[in-house]
Amino acid sequence: MQNNKFIGYVGTYTKEGSQGVYQFTLDTQSEKITDVKLAAKLENPTYVNVSANKKYLYAVAKEGSQGGVASYAINHETGKLSKLNQELSDGANPCHVSTDSKTTQLVTANYHKGTIESHLINEDGTISPTVSVMAHSGSGPHERQEKPHAHYSGFTPDEKFVVGVDLGTDEIVSYRIENGTLTKVASYSTNSGSGPRHLTFHPNGKYAYVMTELSSEVIVLSYDMEKGRFTEKQYISTIPETFTANNQGSAVHISSDGKFVYAGNRGHNSIAVFSVNQDTGGLTLVEIVSSEGDWPRDFVLDPTEAFVVGSNETTGNLVLYARNQSTGKLSVIQSDVKIPKAVCIKFL
Repeated sequence: MQNNKFIGYVGTYTKEGSQGVYQFTLDTQSEKITDVKLAAKLENPTYVNVSANKKYLYAVAKEGSQGGVASYAINHETGKLSKLNQELSDGANPCHVSTDSKTTQLVTANYHKGTIESHLINEDGTISPTVSVMAHSGSGPHERQEKPHAHYSGFTPDEKFVVGVDLGTDEIVSYRIENGTLTKVASYSTNSGSGPRHLTFHPNGKYAYVMTELSSEVIVLSYDMEKGRFTEKQYISTIPETFTANNQGSAVHISSDGKFVYAGNRGHNSIAVFSVNQDTGGLTLVEIVSSEGDWPRDFVLDPTEAFVVGSNETTGNLVLYARNQSTGKLSVIQSDVKIPKAVCIKFL
């Protein structure tokens, strides 16, 4: 692709006409999303991840009564995906997948099973069978916290640890990872009933930002790189105090300069923009912008970070925002890009 054109991928729920993983092209010169098409047919690939070497895409996958993860080779010219293999086991499919920077290890979070699971990645990009299955235990006060619901699994910046975020138990659990083997080392408990969902690290590795689904907050945490431990710094709401209808927090992302954190609100149907204090990691609200659709599931900064692309699951549309890199603010450019049941977005 030319340097002003970037391919993106969208994971979906395969209902209401959706057939799997979709791709699109963002033209940063004409400021438009074009060329939406099916990239791979797959059941419920709700979360996808592009490997750091940009050769492979990994997607959570479902087949009949089994769930797991599938690997695809990426054609850089066309963006087309060619299936390599899949690793499935009995029961529900995971809801999150991450890979390390060397593309040698992969971890998933399973909402229904309440587990964090790890795999090794072979040299050809294929996924090996499961190495570790870490089952969470516990519950919370909210009706949706009747049991563990692991919602996120990702690597710490130095990749010595894997972090599992559990909405059901109000916990953020740290695991040491060595050759795909997970060992629990620490656990941080969030405010009871907050329902932590997703996490992102500050580029300096000292802070992490957690989106809560049930309390609609971003939690600012200090991170101890030696011990893999988190300590609390701040809770800040992602919705206006006056909004009392149902809201469920979705995704949280940070700009690569570490200056702005973005958080999605399903129900309020918005993205909250926060500026980051570089000395403390603390957040200050900048603005809350409309998601231009219903149930904004995810969003992503494009490779230039001059744009943000958001996905609305219920209305099935992608939204393109221009991003002011000095203020962090977002302004809508395009909101009519149709992808049914759009969930997760990643750029190549």
